[in-house]
Amino acid sequence: MLTFSISAIANWLVSLLSSASVVKQAEGLVAYAIGVAILIMAFDYFLGWLERKIIAKVQARHGPTVVGKYGLLQNLADFMKLLAKSNFFPKSSDKLLFAVALPAMLALSIFLILLLPLAPSTGIGNMANGLLIVFALFAFMPLLIFINGIASGNKFGEISAQRSVIMIMSYEIPMLIVIASIGMLAHSYDLVNIVESQAHIWYIFLMPLGFFVFFVAMLAELERSPFDLREADSELIAGWLTDVSAPYYTLALFLDYTKMFLGSLIVVILFFGGWSGYGLLPVFWLVVKALIFAIFVMLLRATAVRMKLDRLLRFGWLALMPLALINLIVAYLLFVM
Repeated sequence: MLTFSISAIANWLVSLLSSASVVKQAEGLVAYAIGVAILIMAFDYFLGWLERKIIAKVQARHGPTVVGKYGLLQNLADFMKLLAKSNFFPKSSDKLLFAVALPAMLALSIFLILLLPLAPSTGIGNMANGLLIVFALFAFMPLLIFINGIASGNKFGEISAQRSVIMIMSYEIPMLIVIASIGMLAHSYDLVNIVESQAHIWYIFLMPLGFFVFFVAMLAELERSPFDLREADSELIAGWLTDVSAPYYTLALFLDYTKMFLGSLIVVILFFGGWSGYGLLPVFWLVVKALIFAIFVMLLRATAVRMKLDRLLRFGWLALMPLALINLIVAYLLFVM
């Protein structure tokens, strides 16, 4: 499957670059990339503020209230404070790898959002196997996490990175099985076709079991509660982020909320009809659905208890894997045969 996905990516790049109107396409891609970048920054900023408010409400606190109306400017003040501090790398770290890994993760997350169609006529290129390409690139995330942890030269960072990689790779397999089920339902791995095939009924109603498996696996991919093993305060401090200085911690915050935005968009496209809706712009419906899903993920952080590593792996292999296979068989029997 990895060979097929790399071949699909290569074919897509060749077809994109061999077009006669490369300059015109490049101008359109730049404009689209700028618009998506603005959307990502706005979404990340709003999610950062909203999560602090939601967790504070659940825990009977006020959250940000002072800087700006309703505390809306508190995140801006925090970012300015973090960016104003000096940046440094631990003496025992591999400075080049440690400096590159975190920005590479953020760049990969942003690029994956650019690949997603936010409306019927948007997205980079016409990708017949877009879903497979997105997840083939997403599979590089554990490698970058591992590089960051090893390059830190800190045993806590190394252990945390190993935990994260083991967890993510374990939960990727049930997720890929659910993706195969979605391909059978839509008769395509083109993300636009997947959305259009849900015009009459969303896949969450056709495959509720598949949605449950995919949702849990996506939480593990995003390292959100109850799968936030990297931040086990009692034994790992801040995990593979322990040694990052203030400016890089700002990047880490952007990375967390960008990944949440990415995961929310993927779930909405695959199970909630994507941009389908009435009376408003398609991108509006997609973003609103993604925001609702992100709020639910935040509520889990405020209420769920972190799982131990052994229970987490046992749940992935002994519970999610059989459920994913059952979902695949049922989808084949009901919608393909």
